[in-house]
Amino acid sequence: MTCAELVGVWRDHLADGRRRSPHTVRAYTAAATRLIAATGAHDWRRIADLDAQTLRLHLAARRAEGLGNASTARELSAIKAFVAFARDQAGVGAEHAPRLRGPRIKKGLPRPVTPDEAVHLAATVAENAREDWIGARDRAVLLLLYGAGLRIAEALALTGANLPLGEVLRVTGKGGKPRQVPLLAIVRAAIEDYLAKAPFEAERAAPLFRGARGGALAPGMVQKAMARARIVLGLPASATPHALRHSFATHLLGAGADLRSLQELLGHASLGSTQIYTKVDAAVLLDVYRSAHPRSD
Repeated sequence: MTCAELVGVWRDHLADGRRRSPHTVRAYTAAATRLIAATGAHDWRRIADLDAQTLRLHLAARRAEGLGNASTARELSAIKAFVAFARDQAGVGAEHAPRLRGPRIKKGLPRPVTPDEAVHLAATVAENAREDWIGARDRAVLLLLYGAGLRIAEALALTGANLPLGEVLRVTGKGGKPRQVPLLAIVRAAIEDYLAKAPFEAERAAPLFRGARGGALAPGMVQKAMARARIVLGLPASATPHALRHSFATHLLGAGADLRSLQELLGHASLGSTQIYTKVDAAVLLDVYRSAHPRSD
């Protein structure tokens, strides 16, 4: 098989078999392409037989190209998954799979924005859009991230089948796992405002949020719009679309939500992923204490 054929099978497995996000599919297929090119392994058996030393040398070469710890860890994860898939394709058992340990990553805390900042960001994005309906669209997406805690990919995966909107929205999360999230009145009103202004019909099988030409809205367009808005508002670079989801979680936890409920709302597979927000909430309280308490020095 050619490199393109091998990677094509891998891509189909990720996208259709595992239902990974488009971002993950791109990253994992790129890593597989680099591994095949570097090792010359052009069939499943040769890929399955790659040993730990060969994989370490490949990763070392990638590090020499300037890859940081976090990127190296992601590359390693993609490579290990690809080699494991190759072993399945070649009918090789997993007992002799190469064991590799990635670099240690210091897990940073998410940087939430305040409720006022979230609302002002959404409003500023709408005001700065080149067309009224595009501004309404981007405002609706950002309010979905903050008001319902959606990932940007989840928001952009909504279709006309999600209409009419009610008090609860059904979302398909990572791994195709469905969940239900409450839909606040302000979020519902923002989406309905966008639908009323959009030049496209809300067809059942079509994306709810459309690009300027009518296709599915790309995440990069929302990210760019928010980047421009945060400059206008003087907010830090950490004020990204994903930070709105972090803010949703942090503010709910601060208001008394329990971790299990928060786990369900966020669509986390494990409680461990949700527990990081207890640290975020403590960090926010510490910032308030340091800025307000007369003896904080």
